[in-house]
Amino acid sequence: MHIHILGICGTFMGGIAQLAKAMGFKVSGCDAGVYPPMSDQLQQAGIHLIEGYSPDQLTLGADLYVIGNAISRGNPLLEAILNQGLPYTSGPQWLSENILVNKHVLAVAGTHGKTTTTSMLTWMLEDAGLNPSFLVGGVPQNFGCSARLTDSKFFVIEADEYDTAFFDKRSKFVHYRPRTAILNNLEYDHADIFSDLAAIERQFHHLVRTIPSEGKVIFNNKSEALRRVLAMGLWTPAESFGLEEDADWRLVDHEGWRVSAGGKELGRMQLDLPGEHNRLNALAAVAAATTAGVSTEEALDALTRFHGVKRRMEVKGEVGGIRVIDDFAHHPTAIEETIRAVAAKTDGGRVIAVFEPRSNTMKLGAVKQALAPSLSQAAQVFAFQGPSVSWDIQQALRPIEDKTHVYKDLHVLAHEAAAAVNPKDIILVMSNGSFGGVHGMILDELKARFGQKA
Repeated sequence: MHIHILGICGTFMGGIAQLAKAMGFKVSGCDAGVYPPMSDQLQQAGIHLIEGYSPDQLTLGADLYVIGNAISRGNPLLEAILNQGLPYTSGPQWLSENILVNKHVLAVAGTHGKTTTTSMLTWMLEDAGLNPSFLVGGVPQNFGCSARLTDSKFFVIEADEYDTAFFDKRSKFVHYRPRTAILNNLEYDHADIFSDLAAIERQFHHLVRTIPSEGKVIFNNKSEALRRVLAMGLWTPAESFGLEEDADWRLVDHEGWRVSAGGKELGRMQLDLPGEHNRLNALAAVAAATTAGVSTEEALDALTRFHGVKRRMEVKGEVGGIRVIDDFAHHPTAIEETIRAVAAKTDGGRVIAVFEPRSNTMKLGAVKQALAPSLSQAAQVFAFQGPSVSWDIQQALRPIEDKTHVYKDLHVLAHEAAAAVNPKDIILVMSNGSFGGVHGMILDELKARFGQKA
């Protein structure tokens, strides 16, 4: 069977393509920009890629068209598919019907930390010898790929609340029917499709409704939004995780971070990734791993060999004692937590924040009032006012205007950011996109400043 995927270079749809190829399907696909790193993964897998959405692609004779959620009505290839009455489906539905059926699905949902937590959980199962299949919205360094299909009964998936497709406005995760679900946190996001937090809570409850009574819900003990979700109806055993005394799975700072459950200490957590948010991500993953038969001791031991995820606090280079770190943080809460975590690792230096509002929520300005507080811990802030951002970043950052610099030219931003740092400082670049390759520009500027070859 031949499937043709529209929007194939997105992380999720690219993962679908690789899984389908591993199942023996003939796979091809198209995107507006056939771009790396996903294009490289797909080409290495022998998947035929086409630039653009020309209706001529129908001559390939695919048996089924899998439509990514970035594809809207008016897309010329989609219109041709609809006009000719050809069979189509969404990526989540195809995954559910062809792969997830009869699997023990472990799903990780939440506004923040999905990719890191999913990667941790996958590695815990892998390290315990369970050989899980997985689909992650990033590239776990322990695996070097974003998706894998095995003969294991376990499938670990990053469960996104974004909508499914142009014809299915439910969140993607309602298709996954997990047996184990982590509800990591919940805040307002995706302002382009959700009117308010209550609308997202309703989608999370649709997910909760699908979890079997013999499954497990693992939720953030501190989240009032998640408690509202569970109060709508819960038919599954639920366990909380957090730092609080009443959490079922608790992290305690006692001569190092220690994990306890049921009032009993179960082991010490050793994690290379900095920050309270990453420790809580790891705690949730430990709790979820036990539902697959992994002991707490095995899960904690696996964490000592967890190497992180590309674009999540990833060190891109170091010049003159100055590190350039790339991170996916793009929501004020994630920005604040990331800066705090990096600041704890500076060894006497400062955090220089470089960011762009790129997510749809950010570009719409839906959370701009929280931006200045989230960046306040940085010593200097270098922001990019891209053409798709209609609101005034300088105005939004007025509470911290003494340390804020806003640019419309990335090269100028890179030059001035590199000129503003001292040895031991960390330049923290935050965006959920490629940011125009600004990381490389900054490193080149640092090399020029410190007399090193670019």
